This record gives sequence, structure tokens and C-alpha cells, in this order.
Amino acid sequence: MLRNHLIYIITALMLLSTMLAHAQERRRIQIDTAGFLDRDETKFPGATILTRDDMNQVKISHEGAILWCDQAIHYGNEDFIEAYGNVRVMQGDTVNLTAKYVEYSGKTKLAFASGEVVLTEPSSVLTTDTLYFDRVKQQAFYRSRGSVQRDSSGTITSQIGRYYMAAQKYQFLQDVKLVNEEYVIESNQLDFYSETGNAYMFGPTTITSEASKIYCERGFYDTDNDTGYFVKRSRIDYDNRIFEGDSMYFDRNRSFASATNNIKVTDTTNNTVVTGHYAEVFRDRDSVFITKRALAITVQEQDSIYIHGDTLMVTGKPENRITRGYYNVKIFKTDLSGKCDSIHVDHQKGLTQLINLPEGDSRDAFSIRRNPILWNIDNQMTGDSIHLINDTETDELDSLKVFNNAFVISRDTLGTGYNQIKGQKLFGQFKDNDLYLIDILNNAESIYYLRNEKNELVGIDKSKSGNMKIWITDNTIDEVRKLKQIDGTTYPESEFPKQEALLSGFDWREKERPQRVEDLFVDDPPLELPLIEGLTEPDPEAPFFDSSLLERAEKANKEAKAMQVIKPNKASRNIPKPKTEKIEKNQIKPTTLKKKNN
Repeated sequence: MLRNHLIYIITALMLLSTMLAHAQERRRIQIDTAGFLDRDETKFPGATILTRDDMNQVKISHEGAILWCDQAIHYGNEDFIEAYGNVRVMQGDTVNLTAKYVEYSGKTKLAFASGEVVLTEPSSVLTTDTLYFDRVKQQAFYRSRGSVQRDSSGTITSQIGRYYMAAQKYQFLQDVKLVNEEYVIESNQLDFYSETGNAYMFGPTTITSEASKIYCERGFYDTDNDTGYFVKRSRIDYDNRIFEGDSMYFDRNRSFASATNNIKVTDTTNNTVVTGHYAEVFRDRDSVFITKRALAITVQEQDSIYIHGDTLMVTGKPENRITRGYYNVKIFKTDLSGKCDSIHVDHQKGLTQLINLPEGDSRDAFSIRRNPILWNIDNQMTGDSIHLINDTETDELDSLKVFNNAFVISRDTLGTGYNQIKGQKLFGQFKDNDLYLIDILNNAESIYYLRNEKNELVGIDKSKSGNMKIWITDNTIDEVRKLKQIDGTTYPESEFPKQEALLSGFDWREKERPQRVEDLFVDDPPLELPLIEGLTEPDPEAPFFDSSLLERAEKANKEAKAMQVIKPNKASRNIPKPKTEKIEKNQIKPTTLKKKNN
């Protein structure tokens, strides 16, 4: 029994040894077919020269990969092959590589190809002059400039490139450029997934088309659907607008872009800027929608005009541009400010319309009607609607129109009273942005304090008339001309009835007046900006010639040394030495062989 048991163990060990030997043999490079075999110990010591015949190329295989070529040098001891002429390598249905020359080590499983190299995978075609292919990591790498063609995406070129077969991902570095019929992408780094057409861009990047130019320093672009997402110094330049924001979405098919946080839209034609924290731009419609601390700035040399509202819209071609503001709109200029419910600015006509605020809650019998209001120097003007007209050439105020319930109030320069003028309509004219002439039409009423040259109060005038014309200098009434006067009295200060010191409808609103740009936002709720997430910096990639590949090369070197193979070992001649900072170009030139004659 013991004897039989020993025989069984010995037989099993011999069978296992045989299987391991066969397995070891299968892991070596295998010559499948060759028309001619030859040796030349002078030129190729220890090698077999394989040459095709008229029917078939030389065929070589190794662990699922098959190589065809016109001629090959096989170094059996080193398990190394050099292939020349019409070389083609296939690995399953994932890799099809063609080149003029390929060398491959069965020990390191590293292939090096040169001369019109073309790597075809299911979704794209890579073309370069030299290419490394690591079969262990299933990665390809070039550093001698290459291009990748994908039908729907276009052509991508770069100085350095790497392909990850499992993820179907390309990583392009240095002078990256993607070109198709619609646009051109230029970037420092572009990670491209060939199956989906998704591109991730890192570093300064531009996407240039006929209609726009996009800039970002981190972004995503779907080349199949022409949509993108950009963060970090994002910017889109249109023909007459510059669109900037922290986070931007772009849809080329809809000519649409939106942005979130710290947005700035610059109108280069009309010299205006709109800011906020959420915006949408429709290029074909020439429209901008912006909200969350929305602010429109008309830039002028002397004094810019600021308009703030809950929502701002800028629409129309540059020559017919319109700006609209909605809900709690405020205006600020050093010599002019105002408030209204909504505003309409026609930049071509230089017309700004302040629209009537809605009345207070109708259930509240004591609610106050809050009409549009303007402050110019020390004058407060209100009415159901107010129109400002600018000189479009000088950008200075030209005239003012107040429709229905026009009311002008200013403090008496030295006293506690108020100069007041009211009527159905008001027409005012400006000179050097100062109001100098006012016409009150229909049902004019006035109260104003008369002072002499020494600014001494000489009387208080209260009157009514059909119309009224007032001349103003340095915010002081010089002359009042009453047309169709109904009544009027000039009182000494001591005799002026205090109960008549205010005209009906008087509403002094100085506390609401914006004194600086920051005051435009005092009624806004606290600003809470959303946190921008996604598209973080890429994790550092392990180098192509990493420690695992260097270890394989070192192992091959030790095996070659043990076998007394002539140095240098061919298995590692295209692998840089450890700690090499700069990878030099391959210096080995394929030996030209002549095909053996029959």
C-alpha cells in the first residue's frame, strides 16, 4: 500500500512538472509560421532570422497577441523579437497596430513600434511615429507627437499621449489640439474617453469657433452632444459680449450658456457691464438674463450709472439694445439716483423709463402709494412714471419727463421747510447733468422759500396756477413764472400757516436715497452662493515607465546575466534607467534586412 502511494505521488509530481514546463513554454514567444529560417552569427549572434515567403508573412504569437511581419530576428534565449516590414499586431478585438518596425520582449511584455505607427481600437485611430505598448498594464504611450482620429469628435494632436485600454481613455499632454468642423480645442492637458467622446480639460484651455471663444482652466466637454461645463476662470467671448463666471454651462446646439457665482457680462459695443450670481445667455436672441444681486453698469468717463434689481434682462442687437429690470429697482449715479418697481432702458434712444410701483396691500386702507422716485442733487422727484432722456453722443442727461402726479421737493437751504412743486406733468431740462429748468403742466401748485442775496428769508410763497415754469441755478430757484395763476400769497415767515406747509401728497423719502453703490443692495436678502463641486484637479498619474515595468526589466537583466547573454540586454533597451528624470528618445535604429531569395 505504501509503495503504491509513493508511486502515485511521484507520478503526480512528474505530471505537474510537465504541465509547468508546458506552461512555461507557452509563456515564451512562439514562432507560428515563417517561409525561411537563417542565422548570421556575425550580425545577429544567438538569433534566428525569419523571412516571409511569397504566400504568407512571418507569424509570431505570445499570450493572446499575434504579430505578422515580412522579416523578424528572434533572440530565443532573451525571448525577444525584432519585426520589420508591414508589421501588424493584433490583441483580441481591442488592439490592431501597424508599423514599419516593432520589437517585443516576452519577459517584460513591452512592445516598441516605429515608422508610421497606427493603433486602431474600437472607437478611434491613433497615429504617431514611435509608440510604446505595455501589455501588462494595457497602456500605450508616445512622446514624439501623435494624433487620434474619432469620426464625431475630430482629430486630437499632442506632443505626449497615453492610452488606457481598459477605460478607453486617452491622456494628451503638451500642445494639445482638438480640431473638428465646428470648433478647435487647445489645452495643456486633455483626458479623452474614446467610447463616449467626453473630454476633460486641465490648465489654460480655449475652445474656438466661428461664433465664440471659450476659456477655462478646468472643464468638461461632450464632443458628441456639443455641451460643456467649465470652472476656474471661465469665460466665453461672443462677437460683442464677454461672459465670465465661476461655473459655466454651454450648449452649442442651442447657442445657450449659463453661469453661477461671480458673473460678469461685458457689452463691448455699448460699453456696459452686468454682474450677478446667476445668468443665462442666448446668443442667437442676443439676450442676457441675470439675477442674484444683479447690477447693470453703464460705463462713462466721468460718472458711471448703476442699476440694480432682483432680475435684469439685456436683449437685442448692439444697435438696438434694451435693458430691463424687475422688482425693487434702484439707480445710482453721483448726481442722480432713484427707485422704482421696474425699469426699461433703450440704449439707442437714450431713454430710461421708471415704471410705477404697485400700490400697497389693497387690504390695508392706510398703505402708501410708492411711486417711482428720482433724486438729482437736492431735488426729489416722484410721479406715476418717470422718463429720463440721455444725449447718446455725450452720455449726459438731456431731459426729464414725469407723468401724472408729478411732485418735486427740496429742502430749504437754511431752514427746516421744504420747497415743493406739484402738477399733473413735469418736463425738466439738464445742463452739465444739473437740472436747470422745470415746466409744470396742469394743476400746478408750489411752495417755495424766498431768500435775498444774503440768504435771508424774505417770505414763503404758496400759489396755484394752470402751468408753471421754474429756473434753477446751483439748486436754488432763481425765478418762478406762473401761467394762468388761480391764487397765490407770499407770507412773512411768522404769518405762514404751518398746517399748510406741506402740499397734498407730500412724501419726503430721503432715507431711501442710495448714497453709494453699496446702498443699492441694502434691501436684498442675505446672499448665499451655492458651493461649486465637481471637476477637481486630476490625481497624479503614475509614469508609464513605472516601478512595475522597471522591476520587470531588472528581472530580465538578471536572467540574461545568468545566461551569459551579451550586454546590453535587449529586453530593457527601450526602458529608461531608474531615477532618470528625462526620458531620452529611442536611439536604436532597426537594421535593414534584405528578403532572402528563393
